[in-house]
Amino acid sequence: MSDSFDGTEIAVIGMAGRYPRSRNLDEFWEHLRNGDELISFFTDEELLARGVDPAAVASPQFVKAAVVLEDMDQFDPAFFGFTRREAELLDPQHRLFLETAWEALENAGYSSDSYDGLIGVYAGAGINSYFLVNLFNNPNFGPLEQLSILLASDKDYMMTRASYKLNLRGPSVMVQSACSTSLIAIHLACQGLLLEECDIALAGASNVQTILQDGYYTVEGGVYSPDGHCRAFDADGQGTLFGSGVGIVVLKRLADALADGDHIEAVIKGSAINNDGSMKVSYTAPSVEGQAKVVVEALANAGVNAETISYIEAHGTATALGDPIEIQALTKAFRATTDKKGFCAVGSVKSNLGHLDSAAGVTGIIKTVLSLKHKSIPPSLHFKRPNPAIDFESTPFFVNDKLSEWPGPGPRRAGVSSFGIGGTNAHIILEEAPAPVPAAASRPWQLLVLSAKTEAALETATHNLAEHFKRHPDLNLADAAYTLLTGRKAFKHRKAFVCRDLTDAIDALKSNDRGPGRMSQQPKSRLVAFMFPGQGSQRLNMAQQIYAHERTFREQVDLCSRLLEPDLGVDLRQVLYAGANTPEAAEKLKQTSLAQPALFVVEYALAQLWQEWGIKPWAMVGHSIGEYVAACLSGVFTLEDALKLVALRGRLMQEAPAGAMLGVPLAAEIVRPLMSAKLSLAAINAPQRCVVSGPEDAIATLQNQLEKQELLCQRLHTSHAFHSEMMEPVLEPLRRFLRHIELREPAVPYISNVTGDWITAEQATSPDYWADHLRSTVRFADGVTQLLKEPDCALLEVGPGHTLTNLARQNTDGSTQQPIIASGDNLEDDLLSLINAAAKLWLAGAELNWSGFHAHERRQRLPLPTYPFERKRYWIDRVVTPAAQRSATHVPDHPPELSNLAPQVPDSAAFEIVSTQLHLMDLQLKALSNDR
Repeated sequence: MSDSFDGTEIAVIGMAGRYPRSRNLDEFWEHLRNGDELISFFTDEELLARGVDPAAVASPQFVKAAVVLEDMDQFDPAFFGFTRREAELLDPQHRLFLETAWEALENAGYSSDSYDGLIGVYAGAGINSYFLVNLFNNPNFGPLEQLSILLASDKDYMMTRASYKLNLRGPSVMVQSACSTSLIAIHLACQGLLLEECDIALAGASNVQTILQDGYYTVEGGVYSPDGHCRAFDADGQGTLFGSGVGIVVLKRLADALADGDHIEAVIKGSAINNDGSMKVSYTAPSVEGQAKVVVEALANAGVNAETISYIEAHGTATALGDPIEIQALTKAFRATTDKKGFCAVGSVKSNLGHLDSAAGVTGIIKTVLSLKHKSIPPSLHFKRPNPAIDFESTPFFVNDKLSEWPGPGPRRAGVSSFGIGGTNAHIILEEAPAPVPAAASRPWQLLVLSAKTEAALETATHNLAEHFKRHPDLNLADAAYTLLTGRKAFKHRKAFVCRDLTDAIDALKSNDRGPGRMSQQPKSRLVAFMFPGQGSQRLNMAQQIYAHERTFREQVDLCSRLLEPDLGVDLRQVLYAGANTPEAAEKLKQTSLAQPALFVVEYALAQLWQEWGIKPWAMVGHSIGEYVAACLSGVFTLEDALKLVALRGRLMQEAPAGAMLGVPLAAEIVRPLMSAKLSLAAINAPQRCVVSGPEDAIATLQNQLEKQELLCQRLHTSHAFHSEMMEPVLEPLRRFLRHIELREPAVPYISNVTGDWITAEQATSPDYWADHLRSTVRFADGVTQLLKEPDCALLEVGPGHTLTNLARQNTDGSTQQPIIASGDNLEDDLLSLINAAAKLWLAGAELNWSGFHAHERRQRLPLPTYPFERKRYWIDRVVTPAAQRSATHVPDHPPELSNLAPQVPDSAAFEIVSTQLHLMDLQLKALSNDR
């Protein structure tokens, strides 16, 4: 890669195209490198079966060859929100441009819905033959449809429709300069980026012709090839033929692309455009002077010497006059800085697929970018001996007629030319992409997400991704996951897979495993409520892997541990992580004085991590000590005050008399009559789940009584009787502390344990409330009931384990659709649990901030399979009137009424495009005149 950047370089970060026999650019490249000619040749029988008039088939002037773009009548209107009628009226050029633009943006790894910058579109189109042939004279359309037909057909609306349908807010510019249209569009897109009119630009063209699909007439001395082959620069070259194709490149300022981790395909070093003016033989003729000047200017703008250019993708139309003029102009431009000979290869993609008119330039760019990427130059076809008017031996150039390794060491550079009728010339200098950035470290589990508008498309997308992974075994899974998360629009049909490596990912995609983290459902937009568990949820090694791999979580735990150390007399991390596998650590964590601060810290840090990932709670509920986390996040306590309060609370409770707690599988109203005066109802967790708290002997008596009734009770792992009268000695010291700190009104609503209803500002700011909170019954069941009144909410347990998740599910009647998700349902792998929870939230419709999900990693975007459009035929067939049939079947001696447009011998391919278009319109207008 070049060492010197001056800030004017533009990165090609994505591409997409539709070409004959090429559904995508991977297939297109295979055809190019294999030297395949993508032109169809027909037998008489095939043409007759296709409905071609027998007189045309028999004519010696009729060439039985065509550049056929398969499925030009196919479209996926539902994806873009079109009705059937709208789709049928819409120009195929507009349709294919829309699909290709979507694919190009996805290939670059971007979604317009999530990208903050401006995305512009610069492109052009060919003549709308679909309108002229299929719609213009169709008697099935009335005056009420005229505006619809105009909006669906005119070139002016292709760009703005693309901006509207794809939500692109940058410049939307239609560019028209005949054959040089798409190269001019790329040049203008580069200028728009450098002027900061946009941050990403799509540039290219769509040329889809419904004519010339079965063959064409040739005229002696014209630029139509008499045998259907385009023999660029060859002595037998007698012209080209015209066809359909769509190509789009995605551009970005190089400095931004490098900073943003974009996949860079190539670099545009410089570009230039000009016009021949009047100093040439005719309006349609090419000019040595004009072409040479545009190449010189492009080289100067790129800041490179001609000797560093080792390939030219030429205009190369194989005309007897056009090819020699092009090589003469290139030689003149190169001779300004070098006398070297034979060092620069030339070729023309037109030898593979003919002339694509407005899409010719971008097709040359795509071919050259692919060549730079693969470090090889595909063959320019049909070259046997040079055009006698070209003395290659005295020029810097030679025709690359076979697949060739592109020699380094680099930087490899190329030029791409495109020349339009009327003399608008364009030239672009390309350079190979910078060396890829080494893969960065990542978390051990990767979240792959897929979505589509239909279940069938989702299945296709799953299959395509698996096949892509199989074809690219060296692909970095973390980068692929990042691209899918940040560079794709989320649709309602979704799948998520949590995978360890590429092999695991392929297996998951192939098997469609819907185990934990691998699910599919149709989501709705979700609000998320946080649930914070209380004491008893703590365990050894809780969130250890999260601490190891998630920086935000680790930073919050470190901060809280430092703030707590003066009050605890120990670094909490030494208990949680450094010595977590020792018996001493286990005993310490059983102590209330450490268990409660540890739970608070882990839950608080997890909440901060979830918020970085875009999950901000609309409401919260905490179980006992968990309510302190909710209050802190809501702003009732500062973090510093909350930590001091929690440390004090845990120490005071530790010093209280010992007691016990018993989980009982009965409703509160049934349990209360069975309790002795010494016992308290500590918690109502579910309709049939309560906790009783009190002295050890009283708890033992109740447990024996219930077990005799064959009720399975459970002793909780606590050393004290929380939320009972045994906590009375703790209340006043706690109340005194609370009177000396500032308590503020909550900014985020949460549920009170004391009332089971929404906390009030008066309660949250009252020291008495927090003292009573320690003694009162935890009404968790009532709190969950309040949260579930919101039909679009999801409940997320933010803490170790899944205790509250299980309890919350018991508070539903089975008909509720609200997701209830645990952050820590896998006790063996807490990081896997956490990412699984993120997957489940996304599947349920929650909006995650995937940039935040990868905030502390240096990830790269990758080109991955794009959306699998579900295309079907949407087409209005031509209505042929008797008069039109008579006119269309007449075999002309030459294109009519063109004698005043050009010299006797046409000398550019652009002339023949005008000839074709005027010939078509002449035939159509005559048919209309005769018919009327």
